[in-house]
Amino acid sequence: VSCNNSPDLCPRAYNNITHVGGHNSAFLRDASTGNSIAGNQFYNATLALSSGLRLLQAQVHLHNNVLELCHSLCELLDAGTLESWLTKIKRWLDTNPNEVVTLLLVNADNQPISSFASVFESSGISQYGFTPGSNTTTTTTTTNTTGAKWPTLSDMISSNHRLVTFITGIDESPSYPYLLSEFSHIFETPFNITSPTSFTCALDRPTSFDTAQSALSSGLLPLLNHFLYIDLTSGVQIPNVDSIDKTNSPTLIVSNDTAGSLGRHAELCSTQAQWGQKPVFILVDFFNRGPAIETGDRMNGIEGKTVGRTQLP
Repeated sequence: VSCNNSPDLCPRAYNNITHVGGHNSAFLRDASTGNSIAGNQFYNATLALSSGLRLLQAQVHLHNNVLELCHSLCELLDAGTLESWLTKIKRWLDTNPNEVVTLLLVNADNQPISSFASVFESSGISQYGFTPGSNTTTTTTTTNTTGAKWPTLSDMISSNHRLVTFITGIDESPSYPYLLSEFSHIFETPFNITSPTSFTCALDRPTSFDTAQSALSSGLLPLLNHFLYIDLTSGVQIPNVDSIDKTNSPTLIVSNDTAGSLGRHAELCSTQAQWGQKPVFILVDFFNRGPAIETGDRMNGIEGKTVGRTQLP
């Protein structure tokens, strides 16, 4: 039996795994968007999951009183309703019963948790929602100081609570315990990077902590943002697709041609001088290039031990 495409991951706690994900995963640069220069991915969310990604990030805006997946502005790139997107992911979970998936939603218009819960319930995906502390009966869990308890993938799969959802800007509620406030559980590295030599392991958010080490000491899970932008005009940035093969490269070799590689960034942050542990989450643009998943496999020690992935060009 495999979990998240490898039998080696089944006995591991959720927070002892590197989950590689698609940054702005709903926003595509393909025929459906006229190859929009604002798009961050070449393939949609369910293809990303079938290819091995287990983390999907997206921006959510309130548009005409509906929660929509919009890239900065709905006029710039509108990927449809959150409910429709979640319904597709729910169908993928239905047909892939040994997989644990994480969602990270940017609550751009500061909507209340109840608005998100309504859509999670109407899409049917809430049935898979994981609540920290709810899957702790059969094996040892890892607990952080925020009170979150993270079971093994096997436990999450056995209970069928295998969707972990983090949302920015919400207050957690016992009425919807499967919707988690991102910065109560996660800290992130900087994301507005325009130079391949500027990737860092420093804490950027939440601002309630001064350093990455203080956030780690409080039990927050580290998220590595690793995507490169180009400044078009003041305040307007687009993904740097021309450098994507170097940016997403798993290489550890230090040279001018590999500056800013994903492999080197992840390894650096894992060192004792930085975090002293591997990233729990990694977000990338154009995930199939590199391919980015190779760095995640190395972090997880499962190189050559994966099964069931769809190969994409």
